Amino acid sequence: MARYECPDCGYVYDEASGDDHEGYPPGLKFRDLPEEFVCPDCAVRYKEDFVRIGE
Repeated sequence: MARYECPDCGYVYDEASGDDHEGYPPGLKFRDLPEEFVCPDCAVRYKEDFVRIGE
């Protein structure tokens, strides 16, 4: 499972953990997040702006 980071604020979406607060269950792949996904911390960056930071 991979991790993706917002280049503005550093929020990390970890596929293994998901994001319970946002309603994304553990194991949900980044590619399967809604197309309208924006960073839940800063709301500045869109899904395509996130940078893969590893497994």
